[in-house]
Amino acid sequence: MGRRLHGRGALFDAEPAGLAPRLVGLRPHQHRTTPYEHPRELPFVLLTGSRGLGKTAVLGELRSAYKGHTPVALIDCAHSAFAAPSGGRPAEAWSPVSQALLVIAEQLAEPVTGAGRIVFPRLMSGLVAVAAGGWNDADSERIRREVERILLLNEGGSWIAGFAGRWAGRVAANVVAAATGTGPLVSASIEATLESFSDSFVHRRHAKAATWYRDYPNASGNARRGLMLLSGHFRAGGTSREHAERHLVRALLADLTEAYAGMLPRMQRLGRPLVLIDNAQSAPGPGLTDAVLRDRADGIADQVVFIGALRGDGRPALRNAVRRALPEVTRRSGWTPDPAAPSSRALLVALPPLSPDDTLHIVGAACADLPVPPQLPHTTRRLTGGNPLGITLLAESAAQNLPEATSLGELLTADVRPHEESDGAPTYLELLGRLVPADRREELTVLAAAHDHDSAVALAEALLPDDFGPADIRSLQTRLAREGLPEIPGQFVGDAFVRTLLLLALHHRDADHGQWRTAHETLIAHYAPPEDGDGDGAGGDDDPVRARYRLHHELALGDAESAVAYLRDTFPSLPAATWLRSLRFIASAPYFHAHDADGHDFTGRDDRRADVALGRTDAGHPPPAGVDGVLHLRVRRLLHAVWRLTDPLALPDPKVADRLRFELEQLSNLRPAGNALLWRASRDWAEDAAAGRALRVPDEADDEGVA
Repeated sequence: MGRRLHGRGALFDAEPAGLAPRLVGLRPHQHRTTPYEHPRELPFVLLTGSRGLGKTAVLGELRSAYKGHTPVALIDCAHSAFAAPSGGRPAEAWSPVSQALLVIAEQLAEPVTGAGRIVFPRLMSGLVAVAAGGWNDADSERIRREVERILLLNEGGSWIAGFAGRWAGRVAANVVAAATGTGPLVSASIEATLESFSDSFVHRRHAKAATWYRDYPNASGNARRGLMLLSGHFRAGGTSREHAERHLVRALLADLTEAYAGMLPRMQRLGRPLVLIDNAQSAPGPGLTDAVLRDRADGIADQVVFIGALRGDGRPALRNAVRRALPEVTRRSGWTPDPAAPSSRALLVALPPLSPDDTLHIVGAACADLPVPPQLPHTTRRLTGGNPLGITLLAESAAQNLPEATSLGELLTADVRPHEESDGAPTYLELLGRLVPADRREELTVLAAAHDHDSAVALAEALLPDDFGPADIRSLQTRLAREGLPEIPGQFVGDAFVRTLLLLALHHRDADHGQWRTAHETLIAHYAPPEDGDGDGAGGDDDPVRARYRLHHELALGDAESAVAYLRDTFPSLPAATWLRSLRFIASAPYFHAHDADGHDFTGRDDRRADVALGRTDAGHPPPAGVDGVLHLRVRRLLHAVWRLTDPLALPDPKVADRLRFELEQLSNLRPAGNALLWRASRDWAEDAAAGRALRVPDEADDEGVA
């Protein structure tokens, strides 16, 4: 598998061969062949998942594994080079797809073991025709610079390399002369390019390639006319440009097919060329993907391996793609396209989170000889959910901040330097910078405390600018889902790890935690029980959902008394499953700083929840008058035990887990009708907490009612 990656063996394994070796036909990091899984038609592979799952790292490792052994190109569609034209080039003669094709060809052209450079005469001709559409300003220096870069795609590096360099300069001069002359600009530039193929020093294959554009639609067998039409379609924009771009992609693939044709190239070149496309959800990714899929569906074959990284789990144009989880492609992909659906030529492979063993190895490697708290890898896996970026940066923070930092919370707030040349920054900010959209981070920091659209609107009205309204909130929800974050009922931000980081950022947004308090106070008011004008006791407090939301935010501010009172008073009446869900949700309140006796944050390190859970503070907190004192204290201890054990930033505490089991077991004796459910919870919750799993509420079928 990859030398620097964990949990990705299904892609990289050499024996038995993983997915990449079976497609490329070469073992990683070796110049040795391996049998093809798909000898004729290839799937267009797209690795899917949310941010931080290691898609970029996988593509980087693929390039490292095959560079020098077979032609490899890697582009990042999010790079600024694909955002807009540079160097004064007009927009009508440039697109992200045309720029990507140039960059890809430049990388694929490099010599590899046993074979020389690849030339791209078809693509070169098309790119010159496209560029010529933007030379109206007769800027000779810019024209010379553009055409020389494109023409170098046709320099083979053979014994005529010296002539080729002079030829490129000569053609550039001819094109500049044509562009600055009085005749039709585009026509003269294309003519100068085509004439270059009659140069005696140019290989016959190049001259043959110049005729390829005779088959362009409506070219009537005339290559010059084909290139003119291509240039015109490109300048027209819209679907006409997409048509031209598709032919440029086809030109690239035809040049690669030519490079592998004949007896000698087949003997010299092992495997298949590899094109890697990162952030394929952004332009030029969709244009490249759609062009390849459509041509393959139309029977225009190629032998190029495309592997891309796609944020999220797909897009509408890929609705018929074949989908697999990474473990499912370990030995065979099982990919078979549907002849009637072009997008079925795509194979979407979902990257899974890393395992506890992977986490243990990553933390151990980063910390080397440092003494690491035994439970740190376990709690890191629980907090991150196996997110590779989260695990890696937390491991690096541990390596740089242990033993001074004593908890995950302190590792997140401590500075980390991901690279030696980088400045230090709090770990949670480094993570947020790479896990959430940068242009919406401020809004998400506030809205992470919300549970649905209405509560998000309440928070936006209290803490965000007036121009961020309900429509923007819906748009943001849609964007999060599109980027692959899970949609979890009761949480505006469904990913627990990302939500924890955002809430931590909200907590540290100002020194006195003022906005943190405002956010929770806003939601306490939002979920307050409506006034009951009938006086019949059927007010909003009877709604367990609204009550648990309100008490969750009160607990986040350090006020546990209302939650204890609610859970105590509803214990006899609520269905056991509903009561357990309420307890679980209320106790999921964030806890970023210790709370003093009045419920306020303070800078001490001591976590008093364990003391409460273990009954050490019972004497100082007598139950209110007129209530069942034993039940009150038992519920108080249980609430703090669940709060402490489910805190993703806290290390496991076996003593508190044992107390949770005991308290639930004792409570089961007080509810004959719900005894079985509470007793099972006493076992399941203690085991879940120890294993770092979400607490499960046993099946409601055993309960006496429905929540």
